[in-house]
Amino acid sequence: MDSILNAAALALSRGDLLGALNRVALRDDPPALALRGIAMAQLGELARARILLRAAVQGFGKGESVARARCVVAEAEIALVSRDLAWPAERLDAAQRVLERRGDTANAAHARIIGARRYLLLGHLDLALQHLEPLDRAALPPAMLANFDLVLAGVDVRRLRPSAARKALERAEAAAAKANIGGLIAEVEAARRSLEGPVALLRHKGGNKAITLDGVEALLQSDTLVIDATRNALRRRETIVPLSTRPVLFGLTRILAEAWPADASREVLLARVFNARHADDSHRTRLRVEIARLRKIIRPLADILATTAGFRLVPQGGDIAVLAVPGDGQDAMILALLADGELWSSSALSLVLGASMRTIQRGLDRLQRSGRIQAVGQGRARRWVTLALPGFPTTLLLSGGQ
Repeated sequence: MDSILNAAALALSRGDLLGALNRVALRDDPPALALRGIAMAQLGELARARILLRAAVQGFGKGESVARARCVVAEAEIALVSRDLAWPAERLDAAQRVLERRGDTANAAHARIIGARRYLLLGHLDLALQHLEPLDRAALPPAMLANFDLVLAGVDVRRLRPSAARKALERAEAAAAKANIGGLIAEVEAARRSLEGPVALLRHKGGNKAITLDGVEALLQSDTLVIDATRNALRRRETIVPLSTRPVLFGLTRILAEAWPADASREVLLARVFNARHADDSHRTRLRVEIARLRKIIRPLADILATTAGFRLVPQGGDIAVLAVPGDGQDAMILALLADGELWSSSALSLVLGASMRTIQRGLDRLQRSGRIQAVGQGRARRWVTLALPGFPTTLLLSGGQ
């Protein structure tokens, strides 16, 4: 590396982005393009940064595989920040292998952490941990160590382990302070605030109250039968009956749980689950069939009794409570993702939530009309962001246990 490039790289490492750009602004050789791309990314010019990094990759020769791999890692980080979750992860994996094989352990570790953060966003928690497992914590520089522990905290939060998440955030806070990077310090602090705030609504015997992650953990360790609307499942301690692929059955369960200890009428069940305004014999027959299916599936945790008016949910001992995302429904889950303050594309929202693009777009249109979110950009470059921080950091209850 010549003296000018070396000076630009040192300026970049100190956070002097304009100083780095001033040194290489008029150069178009691959190393200069790579430095300009990284500096532009840190200035928030992500689209321009991507163009520069791709040009650098194309410009490096066959014998410069390490330089090309470093550019790919930088591009992957830009894709993560811009929530381009459809960016081909196999390119990052290939770059990581090149860096490991050529002895660039620092950038290889950085690639692993980026991959782990992507899997965390997608809810693939086991894959996120697998990416981190080979890393030696003691060998990581402070900034990488902070990001490493932020991923661990995210996994613990989504698996409803607040105590473990706090310890990970304490380590991340110390590492971020040592790195002295303002954005990283702010990210850790935001995660700590989210952990202490309310994350869900508990609906119990007709009343609603906000609860923290600690409250959720205590609830799931009790003898209460929890109708978990954040994951569409029934839970009591270690016993879990998933209904995420059976929305009709979960809808029936939730209505019965919200009516408990009373029964829910057939008319209410038909109207809310089947959208039957004027129930006929075919509707009532379908209701009986679905109730029979539900009774069989939830037998380890509860029974369903027929009453004169409708049906009543009867737990196998203990209370019944409904755990719900504030606001409820698909729109609430969209807001939960947008709560991180980043710009999200509709395709990324669809990928994380497992919903069709049409469903996501309808939700975005409703939220925009209500003044809760706004669009930035046009066409394929359009991104979505909240207009104000929501009262509940409900990303804490997204994507658990995979």
